[in-house]
This record gives sequence, structure tokens and C-alpha cells, in this order.
Amino acid sequence: MEDFATFDFASEGFSPRRVYCKGTGPAIVILHELPGLIPECVDLARRIADAGFTVYLPLLFGEPNQPFSMLKMAGNMVELCISQEFYCFARYQSSPITDWLRALCRKAHADCKGRGVGVIGMCLTGGFVLSLMADPTVIAPVTSQPSLPFGFTADAKATLGVYSDELEKAQARAAQGVPLLALRYSEDALCPPQKFAALRQVFGDTPEVIEDSSELCWRRGKGLETLEINSGPGNPFEIPASSHAVLTLGYQEAGHPAYRVFQRVVAFLKEQHFQ
Repeated sequence: MEDFATFDFASEGFSPRRVYCKGTGPAIVILHELPGLIPECVDLARRIADAGFTVYLPLLFGEPNQPFSMLKMAGNMVELCISQEFYCFARYQSSPITDWLRALCRKAHADCKGRGVGVIGMCLTGGFVLSLMADPTVIAPVTSQPSLPFGFTADAKATLGVYSDELEKAQARAAQGVPLLALRYSEDALCPPQKFAALRQVFGDTPEVIEDSSELCWRRGKGLETLEINSGPGNPFEIPASSHAVLTLGYQEAGHPAYRVFQRVVAFLKEQHFQ
């Protein structure tokens, strides 16, 4: 990761964490997934930086730029389940690490001359975006395959793992013109359809159908925009039903619906920063 600058960032109550930084332009904070800061996530940061943004890539746990490993991911899961900073099963509580991330967003906002901050959270960190969205510095929130709280019950699948007051603030900001962009593969069991149903309940339905095809279901409303890539039986790109990580492990080059979704993410970030 020699092409990234680095710094250690601490906020009250939290030990310093390493942050990787790259690019110029408005700030985008990218939160890595449960597998860790894998090369596919680093590549996402490079693509976002190349699109004209300053990327902040905090290392939340593990080692940077290590290949995906099921064994390492299982180890991360065990570590996080006993951590005091991550709440993996709490249905109505925000993870304490979001306080540190909020402070990082405010630093990024100041570093980039107060132009507002975009945030991309994925899987484990997807729901963190809802907590951060409550902060006025965040103007371009993207949640990709939000998975917390983990669980198999209907209640767990239909909750978002965020304090109610933070969710209400995020809802109010969406109503004021800071919409949420949400992404998932249609058959993803880790981000079940109940999660998106819960988002629609909070942020309003998405009545305007941009596209509903064999490849992609794309809907947009005032407070919420959703893109769901078809990974069901017979989909034209033979995308496995187990597909999960839209922007990293599931990312593909031009011609694939995952590439189109990435393009929409970049366009969304630019719309919110430059409108």
C-alpha cells in the first residue's frame, strides 16, 4: 500500500488506529468488511480516489492488504464478538466504534475544507453508516449489504442495529435532502430482504422504478435509493446465490451489473458533493 499516505488517529476513549489516505477532492470514508482490509477493499479505495475523491480507509481490525481467508474471517468474528467496540448482535444499539468513526469523519471534513463527507460501509460496517448519517458532516451515505445484527430470527433480520435516536436523526436528514444509497445482491442471506424492508420503513418507500430487469432492480425515492443485483436462479450473468460483497469480492469489470452499481455509487457521491 505504498501509494497511500498513513496516519494514526485517536479520539477520546479510543486507542489510535491506523488510517490510510489517498487522492484529492471531497472526503470519502470507506469502512472495510468482516474479512478485513483485504486487497479488494484497497482496490475499491483506489477506484474511488481515481474518481476524484480523497479516500480515508481506517484499519478497524486485522492486518492491511491481506488476501481473503475464511480462517482469518472466522478469527475476526470471534474477536469482534467479545469486543467492547463492536456490537454484532445488538438489535437496537449502535456499536461504540461509531463514535470513533464520527470523529474521523469530522477530521476528514476539516481536512478537505468543509465540503462534507461521503461514507461507504459494507457488511459488518454497513449499518454503521446509519449512525454516521446522523452527523451533519456526512452528506453522501452508502450502505452496502448491511448485515448487523447477525442472527437467524425474524426480528434480527428486520432490525438495523442502531440507536433509535440516531436513526431518527438520520431519517430527518434524509427528509432534508441527504438520501441513503443501499446496495445488495438479491439472494444474499447475510443481508436478507428484511433489512431493506426495514430501511424502507424508516426512510420511506422507493416508488420511482428506474430499472427492474433480469439484471438489476433499481428504485429511487426522496430519502432512499436501492439497487439490488439479481443473483437468483437463471440470472443472465450466472451470479451465484451466495454473492454478498457488492463493491469488493463481488465486483466485476465493465459489462457486469456490479460494475454498473459501482458507477452509480460514484455518480451518487458526486451528486451529493457537487450539487
